[in-house]
Amino acid sequence: MKKIWILCIASVFMFSCKSEDKKDTEVEENVEVKLTEMQQNLNKYVNVKLTADLSSLTDNEREMLPILVDAANKMNDLFWYEAYGDRDALLSEISDEDTKKYVMINYGPWDRLNGNKPFVNGVDEKPAGSNFYPKDMTKEEFEAADIQDKSSIYNFVRRDANGKLYSIPYHKQFENEVKSVSDLLMQASKLADDAGLKKYLKLRAQALLNDDYQKSDLAWMDMKTNTLDIVIGPIETYEDQLFGNKAAHEGYVLIKDQEWSARLAKFSAYLPELQKGLPVDDDYKKETPGTDSDLNAYDVVYYAGDCNSGSKTIAINLPNDEEVQLQKGTRRLQLKNAMQAKFDKILVPISEVLIDESQRKHITFDAFFANTMFHEVAHGLGIKNTIDGNGTVRSALKEHASALEEGKADILGLYMIQQLHAKGELTDDLKDNMVTFMAGIFRSVRFGASSAHGKANMIRFNFFKEKGAFSRSENGTFKVDFDKMEDAMTDLSNLILTLQGNGDYDGVAKLVAEKGLISEALQADLDRLSLANIPVDVVFEQGKKVLGL
Repeated sequence: MKKIWILCIASVFMFSCKSEDKKDTEVEENVEVKLTEMQQNLNKYVNVKLTADLSSLTDNEREMLPILVDAANKMNDLFWYEAYGDRDALLSEISDEDTKKYVMINYGPWDRLNGNKPFVNGVDEKPAGSNFYPKDMTKEEFEAADIQDKSSIYNFVRRDANGKLYSIPYHKQFENEVKSVSDLLMQASKLADDAGLKKYLKLRAQALLNDDYQKSDLAWMDMKTNTLDIVIGPIETYEDQLFGNKAAHEGYVLIKDQEWSARLAKFSAYLPELQKGLPVDDDYKKETPGTDSDLNAYDVVYYAGDCNSGSKTIAINLPNDEEVQLQKGTRRLQLKNAMQAKFDKILVPISEVLIDESQRKHITFDAFFANTMFHEVAHGLGIKNTIDGNGTVRSALKEHASALEEGKADILGLYMIQQLHAKGELTDDLKDNMVTFMAGIFRSVRFGASSAHGKANMIRFNFFKEKGAFSRSENGTFKVDFDKMEDAMTDLSNLILTLQGNGDYDGVAKLVAEKGLISEALQADLDRLSLANIPVDVVFEQGKKVLGL
């Protein structure tokens, strides 16, 4: 009897333990599912330490560099306000540390690599106008409103106590913050040995206090011999997806690679000649691009604000001011160390999954660098003002302007490479550029519909598919048809330049609606990249400590 009793107790104990184990497992599984979901989001990014060789810097430059980093860092707070609003209030409501990390990467609770879908409980869809406008404002209300400096890219639109719309300039909204940044730039200017850099820093410091950036843009274009550089202020208009008009704050701190830059210097001189040869009617290429453009390679040592949100920029083409562009051209800055990181950690692994084995030999860093570089150069080609004289292309195409401009730069960049090959100025295999270009489409499409670059690549993928520029094999890899890709490149160049020159808002909207989409078949292929744990983009370990300053 005693043995039976002991067995009963043991059975109850064992059952109880199994029940508890089962409950613990269920709890662990539930927790794991939640963490895995956010961890999968975090795994879209791969960590990259942002460093550079500082040995060539002078003592003054080494002293100036941390000041420039401090100035750029302040752009983070300004962009947070523009993209979302109150960062601290948002973070205080989130207990999960992984979610907080993802919020910081995205500068808000919306996933920039997933069409800006909210990933924090209780958060609504992202307003198209971010925090530049009242969330309840319609396009029609804005267009009908009497607002001071209505077309300015440097102000917020707000409601007064009576609900009437009014504007407030950035330098008033951020009065304390821009004064602090201005002081830092003035401090840095005192250490500048280069006269051009000294002048630019002083003018940029003043511009932050009154939102008049043209003088500093012109001074920035005149800089030729500086080693250190900083791009800072309200610059790109991607964040405003309501009108594509309001500029967002960002900052880059850069160190010029003098050797690489010397190799690139000659290419900007070809812009006027290449403009004349564009595959479009003469009315759409009457403008003459500035020939005072710079083409340089840099190591970037700090990103902040707009350029640091979601997918990271690997090349810069500025200024955006059309008057400065026509007068001086633009400067094209290739961010070599960031580019190398994306090539090694993202593009090569993508090619091993999606590019036909026979063409993988054509995936090269030199081709990736050239494609990216000539993308930036190609921003200077084409047309900035509509042919009917009714303003700029940007104002005519509104929220679609950025995506179409990025699409133009991609396709005309490849056109430039083709033309320079024909002239003998480029000697590498053109097939390298084409296959690397194809792999680059897969890389950039993953940025999603909320990104102008992602949308531009979706349009190009679907256009190329219709033209037979590539084929997909049964094993799920893609192979470029080189002749058909050249034809498709010419046709798409003509289409984009015509839409821009006509200021054809409806035509661009139709193009985006029909071709700016990821098909189920393409999404299935992109999902294979995720299953292979290939990151979508990079997140930087950066700052003074990383640089050893």
